[in-house]
Amino acid sequence: MTQREALDILKTGANVFLTGAAGSGKTYVLNSYIDYLRNNGVDVGITASTGIAATHLGGVTIHSWTGLGVRDSLTPYDLEALEEKQYLWKRFESAKVLVIDEISMLHHFRLDLVDRICRSFKRTDAPFGGLQIVLCGDFFQLPPVARMGEEALSAYHSDAWANMGIHVCYLEEQWRQKDDEMIRILRAIRGNDVTDDVYESLRARDNAALPRGIQPTRLYTHNIDVDRINDQHLSELEGETHEYRMRSKGNPALVEALKKSCLAPEVLTLKTGTRVMFVKNNFDAGYVNGTLGVVTGFDDMGMPVVKTLPGETITADEMTWSVEEDGKIKAEVTQVPLRLAWAITVHKSQGMSLDAVEVDLSKSFVAGMGYVALSRVRTLAGLRLLGINNQALMINPEVLEFDRELLEASKKQEEWIAGISPAEKKKLHEEFIVRIGGTPGKKLEKKTKVPTIEVTRQFLLEKLSLETIAAKRELTVETIVSHIEKLREKDPALDIEHIRPHKIIIEKVKDAFKKAGDTRLTSAKNILGEKISFLEIRIARLFLDS
Repeated sequence: MTQREALDILKTGANVFLTGAAGSGKTYVLNSYIDYLRNNGVDVGITASTGIAATHLGGVTIHSWTGLGVRDSLTPYDLEALEEKQYLWKRFESAKVLVIDEISMLHHFRLDLVDRICRSFKRTDAPFGGLQIVLCGDFFQLPPVARMGEEALSAYHSDAWANMGIHVCYLEEQWRQKDDEMIRILRAIRGNDVTDDVYESLRARDNAALPRGIQPTRLYTHNIDVDRINDQHLSELEGETHEYRMRSKGNPALVEALKKSCLAPEVLTLKTGTRVMFVKNNFDAGYVNGTLGVVTGFDDMGMPVVKTLPGETITADEMTWSVEEDGKIKAEVTQVPLRLAWAITVHKSQGMSLDAVEVDLSKSFVAGMGYVALSRVRTLAGLRLLGINNQALMINPEVLEFDRELLEASKKQEEWIAGISPAEKKKLHEEFIVRIGGTPGKKLEKKTKVPTIEVTRQFLLEKLSLETIAAKRELTVETIVSHIEKLREKDPALDIEHIRPHKIIIEKVKDAFKKAGDTRLTSAKNILGEKISFLEIRIARLFLDS
């Protein structure tokens, strides 16, 4: 199927599974459809199974969008708690289409949970509450991650998949790979037809030279190897070491689940020059899960300053991940949302398109791993292979059989859409837009977003405590204090008396700054030691002139 045919089917409002080989243009079709919906006044939920995949569409994880979070199940009380969140009500009320990318990595039972949440908010038993569902992915790529005692079946095993009347759009063009030999290798893996000459072509890339001027992305199958490479590069950097330890509180089992799911390390060690990746969404700060960059220094609070690949400079303040039940936070962890990124795992590379890759497949342990890694690179000349085992190029026999069914189903959809005249297609497309509340040809009005520090200002005017503001905004107290510092720069008369610390603390901080000869936090901390925290110093500094 071509991209044009897939778009024509999507525009009819059908529930669609958009699939195809790596590099076939799935993300392009999704972005084109999203633009089409917005240009016709339709709001769309843009999500993916992982944070990194969501960045390719400018969305969030499906877990975040639905409020599901790290839960593996939903009780009636859980649903009640979700329905108490006004932002979720607004989200479900406005969204008419829901996109879920990288569906291959979503467990079957989680797709059923998403279906259940949608039905609950939309107040209907129609599949996914009547939303048009667009699933996208390739089951030849990596399957859901199996945890201890957890069944890791693919999404097509779910009840939701069986009940949604899905239309298959299987893209068969190739847009990423630029040479015939790389395409031949990938097709051989995908067709379970890896012959000796395929291995010979790959072995020719053993420790091969790469094009000059291109820094390869280093891919490994195991976190232990990624950590080793990252630690090695970190040790080679000169300069002061900054260490950040994760803080946690709440139910021990939920805390452990948060630690595993948040991707931030329990102990993060950084220096100037460290290559890093953000592991949480913070749209106000200008980054999302998967944003790459380099640490260029540290602010006077000791927090890392990151220059991202697009050239933005961002201070990485602490963020909090939490589990909330019945309106109460049951567990939370707090850490700087970064991890080292000289090397990344094959899992985290899924969805990327790269000019040069250095990959070690000698420890491949799951079907699809080699296919994902090799299909990231555009040309065979951009590949340096450090090792490969027998598991690396294997595929799941069940997936191979299911893929044949998908191809057959897609052919039927091709025949169906080809049998509709241009005039009839246009009518179908316009009828769907009108049916879901859009207006053909009228763009969706962009919502005016209130600057994040102005939201904090409103809470300050209500005389709320720092802790209450932080909880309401799902931010750290440190981030709220940074907002207040910026607000005071613009408006020195801003009333913040209700957060004034004890006069003894203010006097001690004032004396420390006087002795140090400046008002840097680290200067005062070196004098005060453990008696007063960085946060207390920072708050007291707001009141030195009053």
